[in-house]
Amino acid sequence: MAYDIIGDVHGCLDELKQLFAELGYDWHSGIPVHPEGRIPVFVGDITDRGPDSIGCIRLVTELVEQEKALYVPGNHCNKLYRFFLGNGVQEKHGLETTTAEYRSLPKEEQKEIKHRFKQLYEQAPLHLILKDAHAVVAHAGIREEDIGRKSKRIETFVLYGDITGEKLPDGRPVRRDWAQEYHGDRWIVYGHTPVREPRFVNQTVNIDTGCVFGGDLTAFQLPEETIVRIPSSMPFMEEKFRY
Repeated sequence: MAYDIIGDVHGCLDELKQLFAELGYDWHSGIPVHPEGRIPVFVGDITDRGPDSIGCIRLVTELVEQEKALYVPGNHCNKLYRFFLGNGVQEKHGLETTTAEYRSLPKEEQKEIKHRFKQLYEQAPLHLILKDAHAVVAHAGIREEDIGRKSKRIETFVLYGDITGEKLPDGRPVRRDWAQEYHGDRWIVYGHTPVREPRFVNQTVNIDTGCVFGGDLTAFQLPEETIVRIPSSMPFMEEKFRY
């Protein structure tokens, strides 16, 4: 099996469609399908901040429902899920863009989006083991000893990274560079922290190249171990990138 692992989309639907075209997918019945049977894998954070989060929900859920793609949730997915559950989440840090889109929909479409996204989230693994590609996909990464295991601590790590509990001046959490300590032989493919270039450290790669902040939307192809990138149409915001 061959995979195209796609970094944080964050509502950038046009760039996602361009990336599928660049990867050689054809559109059949409203979804992209690769003629050689390649499988797209989403690393989470498909919504928030970008111009068309609802469109991204529709496309990703349709792909997953038709068993044409795989998906793991990110922290923004978790927050949207809790919003749909009716929990008292704060509509900020990008969620407000998605909820504004959602509230502008007719009531029946709101029900459809809520149901499909909740189902997508509830059925998704927190991290995905791709045995035939000798790889693991996790939104913010995962420690080698935690692969295949479940706990609240692992869930926090997978969604938010190796957070210290401290905050940066802009409110973002301080995160340790866990990839420096990874010494496994399986690929860990992740996103979450925007980087200017795909960041290879040991056998890990961060493919969140900040499309919503004016960077690129990136795919990592396995087993080829190649990178494919589409430039963003969004304004470039250098301060949002860590490396």
